[in-house]
Amino acid sequence: MSNPIEPGRLLLIVEDDDAFARVLKRSFERRDYRVLLAADVAEAQLLLKTESPGYAVVDLKLGTASGLAVVQALNEHDAQMLIVVLTGFASIGTAVEAIKLGACNYLVKPSNTDDIEAAFSRESGDVDAPVAARSTSIKTLEWERIHQTLADTGFNISETARRLGMHRRTLARKLGKRQVPP
Repeated sequence: MSNPIEPGRLLLIVEDDDAFARVLKRSFERRDYRVLLAADVAEAQLLLKTESPGYAVVDLKLGTASGLAVVQALNEHDAQMLIVVLTGFASIGTAVEAIKLGACNYLVKPSNTDDIEAAFSRESGDVDAPVAARSTSIKTLEWERIHQTLADTGFNISETARRLGMHRRTLARKLGKRQVPP
């Protein structure tokens, strides 16, 4: 008979990719977490009416919505909850906002259960983290600016293109060239 699950090992996964959510769920259940699934902020808030998870994994891009709203809602529900944001659309801007809104860590996909669990235990910063010796390239800066603007517009491509002063098709081509696995 397996050990009973500790009350504090309740994990909420907010992920709109059903297959990925199920894989994460099974993996965390094998590590003795009790796992709840939600596909968006509304489902997460509904679960918070009856549950108080100690941990959460939130996808940054939930369909056309931003997972940052979920991070904010979870932090407002319980400021002690350990929240890790997962994304295939990483940018400095969204990482900073996620931390400001209450996430304890921000991971780029693909990340596995080991990475996520380690991120939960790294609540404080690392003063010995290496500082990059080279500056950021123009292409990386452009990519980060595009993704920050995408997040600011709720992932609306037309509005993002307008704010960046570029044609919608040009933006769509740029996004198509840098496909990131979900």
